[in-house]
Amino acid sequence: MIDVGILGATGLVGQRFIELLKKHPWFKISKLAASERSVSKKYWEIGKWKLIGELPREIADEVVVSPDPAEMDDIPLVFSALPSDVAGPIEAKFAQAGKIVVSNAASHRMDPFVPILNPEANSDHIQLVDKQRKKYGWKGAILTNPNCTTAVLTLSLKPLLDEFGLRNVIVTSMQAVSGAGYPGVPSMDIIDNIIPYIKDEERKVEVETKKILGHVERVADFSVSASCNRVPTIDGHMESVFIETKKKCPPEKALEAFSTFTAEPQRLKLPSAPEKPVIVRLEEDRPQPRLDRLEGNGMAVVVGRVRGDPVFKSKGLKYMALGHNTIRGAAGCAVLIAELLREKGYIE
Repeated sequence: MIDVGILGATGLVGQRFIELLKKHPWFKISKLAASERSVSKKYWEIGKWKLIGELPREIADEVVVSPDPAEMDDIPLVFSALPSDVAGPIEAKFAQAGKIVVSNAASHRMDPFVPILNPEANSDHIQLVDKQRKKYGWKGAILTNPNCTTAVLTLSLKPLLDEFGLRNVIVTSMQAVSGAGYPGVPSMDIIDNIIPYIKDEERKVEVETKKILGHVERVADFSVSASCNRVPTIDGHMESVFIETKKKCPPEKALEAFSTFTAEPQRLKLPSAPEKPVIVRLEEDRPQPRLDRLEGNGMAVVVGRVRGDPVFKSKGLKYMALGHNTIRGAAGCAVLIAELLREKGYIE
């Protein structure tokens, strides 16, 4: 078993890390870190457990430490659920101390030497770890998972990119309130309402998608346009996607590409990898967050309403995509990255 630490362990994504790692076959939670106001207290004293089910008994009495490498001296792997406004220097400090950091924060995503990994979409970008170490002179490394909306989008786009190529991608998101963390959006703002703005979200989707689906040394050559909205669902980001492809893209061929798609995590049989990373629903009214967000234990993306697009004609396609934002779009993707790192020999 590999000992791991969790930074930002009391937040919503930190709790997802705990839930996903509590019975993991390869990783063992050894340290929980949080802000100074939580340090030296037992987890149950300061962490309001917001997920379905009870706080894991083996975690409840863990004493929270500060997010400092000295507190995790013998731990090779750290998951970061820190807020982006504080994560950058802390994560760099851990990498300098020789730790592998897999981060949910945005702080390092645009660093050309830091991969944004969505393992089924761009597992080959893991090679940036070697270039990063050479560039910064540290034995550790920082890897990031995508923004939650980007994670869903890029996993759905990858089979189409491989089969048909992409020229233009337009996406409108309908994002669950859990994406804003806890306590998140005030109830009087979101109940009976849709908020047509999420700070920095559109830029993240537009930039990260091209980095993930591009070559390891250059971004993709297609265009991306995003419009992001907060809606009153708890979990599960829904996306309405319109694409123009380079080759003709009949809907029936797109359905085949989605249905047959697998990638490196499936070939390696990684513990968190869904058997089918993209699941197709043929009903006219699916996917739906409440019914479909936990497909593949929350690690699969569900697509539906796959049809031609009259604007882009024979090279046009439109569809709906749904993914669990705090599992596939956050902690689950990070755990999958760590599993890939282990299998590729970066963690022992």
